[in-house]
Amino acid sequence: MFSKNKILVVGMARSGIASAKYLLRSGAEVIINDSKDKESLKDIIKEFDEFEKVKFIFGRNPNSKDLSDIDFAVVSPGVPLDLDYILEIKENGKEVFSEIELAYRASREKDLDFIAITGTNGKTTTTSIVGEIFEKAGYETYIVGNIGNPAISAVEKASEKAVLVTELSSFQLESVVDFNPKVSSVLNLTEDHLNRHHTMENYAKAKMNVFKNQFDREVCVLNYDDETTRKMAEYCKAKVIYFSRKVQLDEGIFLDKDNNIVMKMNNKLQKIMSSKELSLPGGHNLENCMAAIAICYEYGIDIETIVDLLKNFKAVEHRLEYVDTVEGVSYINDSKGTNPDSTIKAVQSYEHPIILIAGGYDKGSDFNELFEIAKKYVRSVVILGQTSDLIEDTAKKHGLDDIYRVETIKEAVYKSHQIANEKDIVLLSPACASWGMYNNYEERGIDFKKSVQELKEK
Repeated sequence: MFSKNKILVVGMARSGIASAKYLLRSGAEVIINDSKDKESLKDIIKEFDEFEKVKFIFGRNPNSKDLSDIDFAVVSPGVPLDLDYILEIKENGKEVFSEIELAYRASREKDLDFIAITGTNGKTTTTSIVGEIFEKAGYETYIVGNIGNPAISAVEKASEKAVLVTELSSFQLESVVDFNPKVSSVLNLTEDHLNRHHTMENYAKAKMNVFKNQFDREVCVLNYDDETTRKMAEYCKAKVIYFSRKVQLDEGIFLDKDNNIVMKMNNKLQKIMSSKELSLPGGHNLENCMAAIAICYEYGIDIETIVDLLKNFKAVEHRLEYVDTVEGVSYINDSKGTNPDSTIKAVQSYEHPIILIAGGYDKGSDFNELFEIAKKYVRSVVILGQTSDLIEDTAKKHGLDDIYRVETIKEAVYKSHQIANEKDIVLLSPACASWGMYNNYEERGIDFKKSVQELKEK
């Protein structure tokens, strides 16, 4: 499909490596660019020893002459699209898009279906639930995207008619062109990544790209309780299905007066299950499960299969993940909580007093709402990272004075152990990205779990 193309791949993270290898195996000529130097990337470079039609360019500003004859560029999610050489490529009439778009174009030869899930919070959990339901229903299923598995690798392996259940970030969506999923969903929208998107309007526009190519033969699932996502229906040409845990809808997925999850379609009301039967705690997970029900039902999966999975689904790693109990204190890994709204949902999930471990890379977030709500649940805060000053000032402003500063996650675990009482919850939910201290939130969560294990072994 791409055998006659010369293609620039920018960024040597997971999706960039996967894209470059796929294109090279397809017969394309590939230029790989990364801001790091050759020495830093030597192990990755070795992975391309088997390929002949590949060239590496290192540094943040490659010479435009080296890129003058490319056909298009595939840009990794972490690469800003307003870099000078990226803008120059666009000005020269060449397409610049994400690995997700590449995967979609490649998938056409196999007639694969994409299920696309985005939103500020809950993406990973909902994607995992939906993926497992599809697997249980007997579909050849690949759980891909922002969850950590490049979609292009799955496209290469998949048989015809397979399904790619895809978690999508705003970074991945802001550069899609033709991408058109069978079912899409926007779970919610709260302030995040403003250091990249600058305004909430830009952030919302990126998210809405998930359904921009859908029409009435496709489905979009939206959160009715979130005003921003509810209003997205005005711009959506697909069949819109709402879910709500606060309003009894005329049509959609919602709670009845007995807290049963029910579905009303074509004036027919059907009980799905009691919300108490869900395996995952918290109101946010109720929303995730409602979205999953709508997505899977609209695709054609029977209710019995959906309900059985929802009763037995286990929490995603790094998302309200129970780690261990040490001396009567429970340790919870919510390293996936990378913005204030996600941490709000985390602290609201527990009845016992919380020691909150927070802080990290500054994405330009506002922590006022977090600590106005958290003061009802949190008795102590242990902070670290670039945002320490801002978090401490904001927490004190809202009446949380029991604050401790540390340098590492290990120190945070030990300090929490020192101040904890029996039945307390020690919750790692940073409300910030991990960058600057770790490569990703997974590394941060693993470090937390390792520190808890070391604490237990002492």
